[in-house]
Amino acid sequence: MKFPILLPNIFNHPFTYESDLELKIGDFVEVPFGKSKITGVVWDEFENKTDKDFKIKKIIKKLNIPQLKKSTLNFLNWFAEYNIVPKGMALKLILLSGKTVEKFDMKFYKDFSSKIKDHSIKLTKEQQKSLNQINILNKKFNVHVLQGTTGSGKTIVYFEALKKILEKEYQGLVMLPEIGLTSQFEKKFIEFFGFKPAVWHSGITKKNKQIIWSGIVTGEIKVVIGARSSLFLPFKKLGLIIVDEEHDQSYKQDEGIIYNARDMAISRASFENIPINLITAVPSIETYENIKKGKYSISKLEQRYQNASLPNYEIVNLNNVKLGKQSWLSKKIIEKVNFHLEKKDQVLFFLNRRGFSPNVFCNKCFKSYSCPNCSINLVYHKNKNNLLCHYCGFKTSLKRDCQKEGNCNFIFSGPGVERISEEVKKNFPSKKIEIFSSDTMNKKSSKDKLEKIINNEIEILVGTQLISKGFHFPSLNCIVVVDIDLSSQGHDLRGAEKNLQLYHQLSGRAGRTGKPSTVYFQTYNTNTKMISDITNNNPDIFLDKEIEIRKQNNLPPFQRFISLILTGDNENKLEKEAFKFKIFIENKVNGKILGPVSAPIFRLKKKYRIRLLIRGPKTLKLQNSLAIIIANYKLSSGIKLSVDVDPISFN
Repeated sequence: MKFPILLPNIFNHPFTYESDLELKIGDFVEVPFGKSKITGVVWDEFENKTDKDFKIKKIIKKLNIPQLKKSTLNFLNWFAEYNIVPKGMALKLILLSGKTVEKFDMKFYKDFSSKIKDHSIKLTKEQQKSLNQINILNKKFNVHVLQGTTGSGKTIVYFEALKKILEKEYQGLVMLPEIGLTSQFEKKFIEFFGFKPAVWHSGITKKNKQIIWSGIVTGEIKVVIGARSSLFLPFKKLGLIIVDEEHDQSYKQDEGIIYNARDMAISRASFENIPINLITAVPSIETYENIKKGKYSISKLEQRYQNASLPNYEIVNLNNVKLGKQSWLSKKIIEKVNFHLEKKDQVLFFLNRRGFSPNVFCNKCFKSYSCPNCSINLVYHKNKNNLLCHYCGFKTSLKRDCQKEGNCNFIFSGPGVERISEEVKKNFPSKKIEIFSSDTMNKKSSKDKLEKIINNEIEILVGTQLISKGFHFPSLNCIVVVDIDLSSQGHDLRGAEKNLQLYHQLSGRAGRTGKPSTVYFQTYNTNTKMISDITNNNPDIFLDKEIEIRKQNNLPPFQRFISLILTGDNENKLEKEAFKFKIFIENKVNGKILGPVSAPIFRLKKKYRIRLLIRGPKTLKLQNSLAIIIANYKLSSGIKLSVDVDPISFN
């Protein structure tokens, strides 16, 4: 008998194999492919008919793994169509490096035994009302948004909702935007449920991945806490998906297979016919528009835990205070911080820039230190004493021959968190100070560091936006935004929305245990309306304005954008190819084509980059027409095409 077998490879169709075995759609099998053996899945359709006469190979064996559910197959087919990726590559996301694992001994799953501990947590009236609404809806597919001020106890509400699902013997998936959040979150989870969840992200060991994968497909593991890729685990009986910090742009996978994990989670819930809860302090524009349309239901938590008040805001006008040479902290800020430190408040200096300085140049030859692989400046990291490219990872030392004479005399222009940390140490020499960024929090020591911050053993933090993402620091009552003007620059379509979310999240770190707290903004901008807009207690006012602007200008979520990026080694060849490609697709695609233009980061990882943008109606017709065109276009050698449906950034 003939079977269509999809392989985890760049093919958009299954291959025909034969076997005497009794096989069903979704079964995992091992088949010969070329000179090797490969894992495949019995798919739901045969490849396109061909007149060629070819020898059909035999399936080697059926693997002892529960079959992929029909709903999962349907989701993968849709995922491939929506994101314009081959079906085989969508399947690869489900497998472990293109492979599967058969069941482990039960002892490997005992750590994840899912006996829920008995306890009663008293919810506030507001929390109980939200929970009741969620539980009524948690029967079949439904998107519910739980919006709550930071510190209002959203986590406890969705833990209670998840508990109900687990009691019915279903599995649950909790998605987080950052790997760095998992350890603190796992601790919170164990305190509430009394058992260990499976934690899934790129940093876990191969053996652990195998145990979790097999525990999920067999139903032995009940809860996964994971980053983007956890969405593709082959759940046996998934009952609820929770996307925490749904607005976070880290849910966008922007390399390899490009997709938005939040949007794909909603789609997977739809195919599984199960509920999904989106959790946020400030919804993304897309989510907010769906709430307004009535597509998503919503419940709100407006009271912070133990009625803690939200922080006050103060603006420090840098036009009225002279900053010292090579200084970024005004005297007024130093006074304010001393006032908070005397009260035993923890203090955060916030600057969304890693490293010591973003620009280094020579004051003799005026030549900048730029990346040889990318068209951007290198960032100086003083702690490691090197210059680093944040895009390709290129490293070099500061020592360089000058074009004038001798070695370059370097000057640092602009601050990063390391530089602010140095200035903070000079002003507060007796205090314990830590940098909180992805450079310092990805190490094994980060767990101990978090404990020290929580216990107020570290008095001053200097951090990037990583700190705004869901951490709970009970003593933090003073936040200094070193330079708000930095984050309000640029021409990003989502710039205003990102700032609103960032500063709401950031201010939500302060005053969580009831003590009065303040966020101080240093700025040269005399128009302080932008600050009052993004710090307004009711973010809906700002979102309504933003929606109106997007609507008037036919921008997402009112139109679909698809970004096409052509990359190559040869600048002239790439430019010609981009125009040729545009002419080829111009009258065939179901949308309007903008470009080609050089990407803002024109050279990245030694490749030149040119962008085209297609904007059109929000239907799959746009993707379908584009997929056919791309399949019929032969790119010149050395040129690669990447497709990004619903792009978030335009670098």
